[in-house]
Amino acid sequence: MTQAPTPTADTVRRLVLSLLKEGAGAAGPEVRPVTGTGGHAIWWVGTRHVLRLAPDREAAAQQRRELRLRDLVRPHVPVAVPVSVAHGEWAPGLTYTLDIKVPGGSAAEHDVSAVGEADLAGLLTGLREVPVRQAEALGVPRLSPRSLEALRRAAGRAAGRLAAADEFDAGLLRQLTGPAAVQLAAQPGTAVLVHHGLTGDHLVVSADGRVRGVLGWADAVVGDPAEDIAGLALAVGSPAAVRAATLAGYGARPCLRGLWLARCDSVVRLAERLAGRGDDPPALLRTHLRHAWEAILLERVTELREDATDDAL
Repeated sequence: MTQAPTPTADTVRRLVLSLLKEGAGAAGPEVRPVTGTGGHAIWWVGTRHVLRLAPDREAAAQQRRELRLRDLVRPHVPVAVPVSVAHGEWAPGLTYTLDIKVPGGSAAEHDVSAVGEADLAGLLTGLREVPVRQAEALGVPRLSPRSLEALRRAAGRAAGRLAAADEFDAGLLRQLTGPAAVQLAAQPGTAVLVHHGLTGDHLVVSADGRVRGVLGWADAVVGDPAEDIAGLALAVGSPAAVRAATLAGYGARPCLRGLWLARCDSVVRLAERLAGRGDDPPALLRTHLRHAWEAILLERVTELREDATDDAL
């Protein structure tokens, strides 16, 4: 198998000069790698653009699909979806896209305001409105819902390890009983387009707390909408995530399911990292744990009824 080339600053500079011939000057704009992205696959280009380079052929296939998916999603959501001003191949079989930078910071830099929660609600609403058949025609895969019972058991084992390290109160997981996990199973016929990566880095938030854009569409799937509620719980906190999902029209069941997906995931991932597995910084995973377990008025899962309405929140 041929070793994929490693992009260097010179590689990026030559590519950028060929793409931004007008107004770039003889030396072209400054290029520098985006830190914390796991390699030199994403580069800042001046102050207005971001260059993303696919490091292998699988990533290249994802990037081609992502470009088409962003065009499909854009009319349905009230927040910015990145726009590509140029795309092609930077090496044989390896793609690139030069995107206009969406102005703002990350959810780690700025808290999401009440109006920002309405922006998130519009995002969840828009994703539900994207025609599933059109998304699948672009190659977006369909992903089966996860078993909350299996995740509950894994989280129980992980919670014991975190408790021994004085990182977590394992008794909190007793709130999610076996019957409740079964009751919160995903319902048939509820699959929608799911971003599946609503991390703090992928939410562009302005200083006033508005959510201005959403990045990182490469991992989108057709599947369980509770996964995006869970992602928001980790990124911006459980109360904000549930309020946004409620504004988007989701009832108690998907909100509770998303909440418990986030809670179990946060426990499992931190335990794995402390055991030396995974790449996410422990500080980030501790923030996710704190966000997921923020107190909200959705704890009585054993009393959830089939006819639960928004009043149950």
